[in-house]
Amino acid sequence: MTVTIVGSQLGDEGKGGVVDIFGDAVDVVARYQGGDNAGHTVVHEGEEYKLSLVPSGAVRGKTGVLGNGCVVNPSTLFEEIDALQERGLDPDVRVARRAHVIFPYHRVLDGIEEEAKSEDGEEVGTTGRGIGPTYEDKAGRRGIRVGDLVSEDVLREKLEYVVPQKRALAEDVFGVETGEAFDIDALHEEYREYAERLREEEMLVDAGEFLAERLEAGEEVMFEGAQGTLIDIDHGNYPYVTSSNPTAGGASTGTGLGPGVVGGDDGEIVGIVKAYLTRVGSGPLPTELAGVEGDTPDYTPGEGREEELATYIRDEGGEYGTVTGRPRRVGWLDLAMLRHSTRANGFTGVVINHLDVLAGLDEVKIGRAYELDGEELDTIPATTERWAACEPVFETFDGWEAFDSEVVAEEGYEALPAEAKAYVEYVEDELGVPAYALGVGPGREETVVRTNPFE
Repeated sequence: MTVTIVGSQLGDEGKGGVVDIFGDAVDVVARYQGGDNAGHTVVHEGEEYKLSLVPSGAVRGKTGVLGNGCVVNPSTLFEEIDALQERGLDPDVRVARRAHVIFPYHRVLDGIEEEAKSEDGEEVGTTGRGIGPTYEDKAGRRGIRVGDLVSEDVLREKLEYVVPQKRALAEDVFGVETGEAFDIDALHEEYREYAERLREEEMLVDAGEFLAERLEAGEEVMFEGAQGTLIDIDHGNYPYVTSSNPTAGGASTGTGLGPGVVGGDDGEIVGIVKAYLTRVGSGPLPTELAGVEGDTPDYTPGEGREEELATYIRDEGGEYGTVTGRPRRVGWLDLAMLRHSTRANGFTGVVINHLDVLAGLDEVKIGRAYELDGEELDTIPATTERWAACEPVFETFDGWEAFDSEVVAEEGYEALPAEAKAYVEYVEDELGVPAYALGVGPGREETVVRTNPFE
């Protein structure tokens, strides 16, 4: 069967850890979109691993696949593989020939454009890793794919076509001097060497064919999305989005397997929910407690108790970007957002993480709906401007005492404080799906697993 792991909010929900939690039964973990802008932190056997491109299952010895929906920076890929090998692991990573390649000029142009937008307060908050420009080239039919790297003649031909365009864009439009990142000979030599390693280590695959063969052989496959539903380019708060589809539909287009495989009788789609809400960068956040000064140009940080509470949650939850280190904005859980995500993805269950972070608070809140133009809305509006105008309608819950996460994980759901269980059950009732697991601490073992979708 297949299980698809999807972020239900704005990213940073703990997807990598969930892949690890359900990973015992898995044979293959396939990333279906995104690039090295996606941070996964996995804790396994007391060791912490921070990954941005290699699929999380590699930590547990599973075969990892970067699907055709990904954009791949070979430099990052091999740095991560080498780092895992230095720590005694032997990662088995395959890369789709149809996946698109990130080049240095993509990263340069990403930074230039974001800086230009910041002058008008319109920056998206990208990681500057060239993700958007690479997807732009893919959509513009001028991208270079992984399979193109293994032919020196094809690689040179494609570089000679696209690099002059990129150089002209940097120099003539943005007025920036270009260097080695726009040098065809240097790029050809660097990426020829990457291709040689990909070929020698037998990493290249047709992702759809490879995954279908593994499924036909009776193996279990997990699809892993990067980022979250609300920064999906189609279903998120555009333009404050990523450039691909983290939603469950992306698991089909991003791997080459049909929708019936992803969401059919033998497919589970699990939404990962953080017990509160965070995001990095600009864009609406109706249930926000308080922002980080300078993090978003149209936000004025709050004062007093609310700002103190946001800082407390941020520090307790370690809410700083895995890739960028940027502090994340913090808000209460937003059910209108989760209803949108449940519908767009077709969740069969959810995992609620970080219940321990909220422990010790006098009270906790959930944004159950919005008020907009005198109406109460149960889900998010389609446009970012209307979403930004929404006022949250809160439901207040009694807080719960701090608990021993190891004891709760060992004894199960009933060992949670009654107030925490009331919080969980309210979310289940409102979304109409069960909570398969509850994160009660940072480690894999600090999780209450109520339903394993592979069993």
